[in-house]
Amino acid sequence: MEQLLKNFFLFMAKNKFFNRMAKKYGLRFGAGRFVAGETLEAALRSIKELNAEGMLVTVDHLGEFVYNEEEANHMAQHCVDALEAMDREKVNSNLSLKMTSMGLDISRELCLTNMRRILETAKKYNNFVRIDMEDYAHIEQTFDIYNELRKDYDNVGLVIQAYLYRSEEDIDRLAEMNTNLRLVKGAYRESPKVAFPEKKDVDENYKKNIEQQLKHGHYAGIATHDEFIIEHVKEFVKREQIALDQFEFQMLYGIRTDLQKKLVEEGYRMRIYVPYGNDWYGYFMRRLAERPANVGFVIKGIFKG
Repeated sequence: MEQLLKNFFLFMAKNKFFNRMAKKYGLRFGAGRFVAGETLEAALRSIKELNAEGMLVTVDHLGEFVYNEEEANHMAQHCVDALEAMDREKVNSNLSLKMTSMGLDISRELCLTNMRRILETAKKYNNFVRIDMEDYAHIEQTFDIYNELRKDYDNVGLVIQAYLYRSEEDIDRLAEMNTNLRLVKGAYRESPKVAFPEKKDVDENYKKNIEQQLKHGHYAGIATHDEFIIEHVKEFVKREQIALDQFEFQMLYGIRTDLQKKLVEEGYRMRIYVPYGNDWYGYFMRRLAERPANVGFVIKGIFKG
């Protein structure tokens, strides 16, 4: 049953009709639990609250289905505005983005132009930009543009998804550039030809990927809410004498806030992924797919609405 729900929500995440409806009717039906708000101002309020609790942040202006150059440039401007506002408000947050929202599906040059503009702004304010990895079809394009950007910028990092068979090889390849990686399990629906179909295999590969990145001596953002994985990391870094400033735990806004605070109290770096914007639908569907139990929050939202 859980797998059926997961497949359903991943299918719904790509439904353009419901995406348009979500934009029209705003944050309702439980989505507000996982999305900081529709505006940058709302996101900044959340960032300040999290910083006050000792947590770092990465902020993401949500956006999917960018169809033309004007929309891509508009999304890039949002990123520039966010970087400027974070510096002005003196909050501790970097930026995450998807390159499809920067025009990757329109043209390589458009995406590169927008990325350079954003990275120049981040460099000006001594900030960092994380490129989110998307579905399998976009991986090689993402690596291509990342490699090009690294010729001029070192304030940019990537994401590796452990459910892909290729992740181990990719981490070794990126180690040559001392890449700052966020390591995740993966949230897209992929063919068993390219991804582990069984959760237990994904979990094992995820642990292997974390150890691999840390043994390379490069920075790791360990993005998980899985307490077994977290305990494994704690034991590994202690055993291998890996410094606490070589990695951080990362969690999603609104999920396992108790565990977030506990890790901060224990002296670990904790970064919260704070999404905002009116194009929240696809992100929300993938959160439900990751943990169908979250549907309970949607049901509560319906009755409160």
